[in-house]
Amino acid sequence: MRRALLEPRASGRVRACPPRARARRRRTPRRHDAVRAAARPRAPGSCGPRAHTAARLARPAGSPGSARAADPPQARRSRRAGGRVSGTTRPAGRYLERRNPTVKLAVLFACSLATLFVLNPVTLGVLTMLAVVAVLTTTRLGPLQLLAASVPFVAFGVGLVTVNALSRPGTELLPDLPVRLTSEGLAIGVALALRTTVIGMLSIAFIASTPPRELMTSLTQHAMLSPRFAYALLAGFRLLQLLPSEWLSIRAAQAVRAPLGRDGMPRTGPTGFGSAAFALLVVSIRSGERIAQALESRGLGAGPRTVWRPVALDARDAALAGIVLTAFTLTAAAGAAAGTGLSLV
Repeated sequence: MRRALLEPRASGRVRACPPRARARRRRTPRRHDAVRAAARPRAPGSCGPRAHTAARLARPAGSPGSARAADPPQARRSRRAGGRVSGTTRPAGRYLERRNPTVKLAVLFACSLATLFVLNPVTLGVLTMLAVVAVLTTTRLGPLQLLAASVPFVAFGVGLVTVNALSRPGTELLPDLPVRLTSEGLAIGVALALRTTVIGMLSIAFIASTPPRELMTSLTQHAMLSPRFAYALLAGFRLLQLLPSEWLSIRAAQAVRAPLGRDGMPRTGPTGFGSAAFALLVVSIRSGERIAQALESRGLGAGPRTVWRPVALDARDAALAGIVLTAFTLTAAAGAAAGTGLSLV
């Protein structure tokens, strides 16, 4: 055990401190330090804010920090704002993330409506592959994320194939099976499943590349939607995002009050899930009432309103709509030329 040094304090008491305490103390500046600093030669203009600015501007073109110092003030403000253009909410990300939300919503609606008239499995398969490639190249979603997001649409498509293959009349594929599978029902079921997948992929691309606030702002600006409905939709979407955390809080509160089993875990059954669902419904209704009162107090819809960060709309958004609609039309026309055509179901 190390010996402690005894240091007298101002009050006359003795304090014990470790041996290295003195080494860690800040050395008191002495007179010869000031004399040595005054005698050191210093070039004129080598200190101060002007000297630092001149040093940054004098860096070579390839050195780090030279490009940032040479940027115009607008670019520096845009970089500090997180990559957004000053005065708008145009994010610096993938191609689809930089497009106008209203244009993307209109393209999604047009493609979904046109897909309802296509019943050719080959054409729908080509459209599905094009949609998958477009989502992976124009959004931040990876293959695993896209696969996880498409699970509900794939499950719904499997149900469509099963129901149509078993219920529609036609030529039996395998007569030895205990159930009757028809070729016509299977073809129609596959077409309906691919149709669902196409619409699902387009919806995933829209949701993954469109922030809710920018969508509501764009609808108010360019679609002339009333701010009362726009902000009500935005508030409802925010409320839906909070439901999973509310459900976990309710289940945690029930687990605290629930009796314990032999394994020490709380016993929960269908009754607990039912009471949790009812509590979640009550919480949602009360939250909706508070949101409605807040929206009413803001006076939405009483007159024209200004927009804090307007969403830009330019020729590149029109180019996006033209490219998507042209690709969809050419694919459908190729399917019609192949002899399968367009069908109305």
